[in-house]
Amino acid sequence: MRVLIRGAGVAGLTLAHELARQGVAVTITDIRADAAGGASWLAGGMLAPWCERESAEAPVLTLGRVAADWWDSALPGPPPRHVTRNGTLVVAPARDVGELARFAARTGGHDWLDSAGVAALEPDLAGRFQRGLFFPGEAHLDPRRALVALRHRLVAMGVKVHFGSETVFRADVEADCTGMAAQDAALRGVRGEMLILHAPDVTLSRPVRLLHPRIPLYIVPRADQRFMVGATMIESDDPGPISARSMMELLNAAYSLHPGFGEAKIVETGVGIRPAYADNLPRVTRTQRGVRVNGLYRHGFLLSPAMARQAAAMILSVEVPVC
Repeated sequence: MRVLIRGAGVAGLTLAHELARQGVAVTITDIRADAAGGASWLAGGMLAPWCERESAEAPVLTLGRVAADWWDSALPGPPPRHVTRNGTLVVAPARDVGELARFAARTGGHDWLDSAGVAALEPDLAGRFQRGLFFPGEAHLDPRRALVALRHRLVAMGVKVHFGSETVFRADVEADCTGMAAQDAALRGVRGEMLILHAPDVTLSRPVRLLHPRIPLYIVPRADQRFMVGATMIESDDPGPISARSMMELLNAAYSLHPGFGEAKIVETGVGIRPAYADNLPRVTRTQRGVRVNGLYRHGFLLSPAMARQAAAMILSVEVPVC
């Protein structure tokens, strides 16, 4: 069987891996010149199914719990490994401490921390927060590093990857993983804005979520004292530059987490349009030519492994339960 996958974002690459490991001949095409710039490239990379359950439906937890193990298996190799299993820390300013109880009531898999517990996990936050929630089963990765590594692994497995190409390749089945470019009237765009900061005065070992009534913030550590700060969720498919208001809110929230972010350098700003269905849950659907995987919303790296397994099973006509 020959399968053509349109779209080299996280949905297309994870599906290619599921098919290639079962001996299917796979070709991936993407009209972009390279991987940069897509929604996957701008993702936070949090593998946080319990935290996401706070504002998402139950399938996000059910499907997302396999993500960390899947990425570990798909990207083997010597240290440093791609998946960092340090959990997630959730905190709130003193004026918003009630938000922690609300967050805890809507989630599971967490431990309550006092000020000493927060400091033990993240010494740089010592004395700054009186209470916190720790989700020990969660993990994170660097999306860009993971995408590049997965593409290289796929090539080593015999998958052909073509960027900047609209060439038609002969295939028995086509898989549409093109996100917002798909011809799917049910999709809507959700704009997400983010920053990457270089903050030599701040050290964090895990993603930290700062609860705020208006714009909940997450900060994800990356290599070389860089931090991804995000992200807004705006009901818009406008791909234009980040707004001044969003940048100020993200920076103010980062500064309220740790004053060291006040001296940080803004390395990059980014805007990604996330494809979403009305229920904010992803779908694998049959099409005339094969299948479509779409609607990953803000859960690309978290849910793409489970959706890839469903799509591969559909392509190979193997029945699997849909959670």
